[in-house]
Amino acid sequence: MQAISTGIKGLDFILNGGFAKGATVIVEGQPGTGKTTLGMQFLYHGAKYQGESGIYITFEELPEQIYADMLQFGWDIKQLEAEGKLRVLCISPDVLMEQMIEPNGLFEQIIRQMNCKRIVIDSISLFKYVVAFAQSIRPTIYRLRNILRKFSLTALLIREQTEEEGAFPPFENYVFDGVIRLKLKPYMETYRIRTLEVLKMRGRQITEGEHAYRITNEGIYLLPARSMVGDYAYVQRNEYTPTGIDKLDEMLGGGIAAGTIYLLDTNSKANYKYIVAAILASRLNIGENLVAMISSLNTAFTFNELMRMFDINAEEVIARKGLYFIEHYNRSYPDMYLPFVLDASKLTIENYKEWLVEQLGQLIRQRENKAENWFLYYDLNTIIAEHGKDYVKKYFAEETALARTRGITVIVLCNFAEIGEEMASYLQRTVNGVIRTWVDGSYQYLQVTKSANGKISEPMLVENISQKPFIRLL
Repeated sequence: MQAISTGIKGLDFILNGGFAKGATVIVEGQPGTGKTTLGMQFLYHGAKYQGESGIYITFEELPEQIYADMLQFGWDIKQLEAEGKLRVLCISPDVLMEQMIEPNGLFEQIIRQMNCKRIVIDSISLFKYVVAFAQSIRPTIYRLRNILRKFSLTALLIREQTEEEGAFPPFENYVFDGVIRLKLKPYMETYRIRTLEVLKMRGRQITEGEHAYRITNEGIYLLPARSMVGDYAYVQRNEYTPTGIDKLDEMLGGGIAAGTIYLLDTNSKANYKYIVAAILASRLNIGENLVAMISSLNTAFTFNELMRMFDINAEEVIARKGLYFIEHYNRSYPDMYLPFVLDASKLTIENYKEWLVEQLGQLIRQRENKAENWFLYYDLNTIIAEHGKDYVKKYFAEETALARTRGITVIVLCNFAEIGEEMASYLQRTVNGVIRTWVDGSYQYLQVTKSANGKISEPMLVENISQKPFIRLL
């Protein structure tokens, strides 16, 4: 369905473009949440910038008061009225309904005269006074909806939300196309925060959650949830490699940026091997060189079998000197593998870091004239098991800093639940991004909780599928 801008950039974003053209949307909230401002911003933006004239119908406020209030935001409503682009009508609910029902009545005349496309009614809560009995409000609501649809108006219907309503949504929330709820909530004891949530919106894909907004001197400014400051030094390079999982690429803004460090936080209950395999296979597919740390539960042979599922022949990659293994355990390998196994099984804590830096540095120096890119898969669970948490505290930041200076992209496997809150916080500060996957009840979830582009995703369901990449995010 065609989308039209709401006049609020952040709201357009969470509505995937704006309101569906011709939709009727309820904007509900308690006093002071900015319902009138949102409605007038929608009309002003349409009249001023989109070539869509509009009508603001109020049952309680006088036009002069609205003109004065809107001038605070720099919106000259009187000027737009003089140009025939906007109109403010102060009328009673019963007279409005009479004129809306009457063929060629005042309502229809104004709509056609202005070629009106947008309308705001403030507020439909007063319609209950139009009829004698509350049970008769339903035909009035249906009639209102049908008339708005008849004239193809994109409409915002403001509704006062009261604490007495309880847990059951009002009848009109089921009838209209969308419901937007504004809240003013306590925050940090002495402050209050305004949030906007789209509860329903037919014809639009929405970004779920409560999104913070401010009423500024230019109107409502909404910041979508899970938006944080991005690491633009990496983002502006625009060198993203897809992860092999389409939805994850979308969540990361295109994939994993070159030279970044991403941490995959998971546990034994979550099936993370296909996430890791998809990422590693995508790097090998574009010709990058991979250094993979082998855990106690896996071997180079199980790695080879996993890559075959992604149509990667690990032995062919080894033959072109594009795949190396870091081995912490005393295990045997075929002769063809031996030159590509970096054996750390006999190293102590004291000399492991120097050895790792030397080995990686030597590999890269040998190939510098070929301008090759390198990717490191770093199993931090193995490092902690073999060298302890103190090693990680002492050297992890130094190792990741070195990887960045050499342009190595790294994905780190870890389990925050096992290492403790303090260590987890330290690791999150050190890396550019965090991808978390976990199991809750009968379902597995995945969420990007930190990224180089500053975006935090909503939790996604992880579905097992039979084709590559063997998982789908929903």
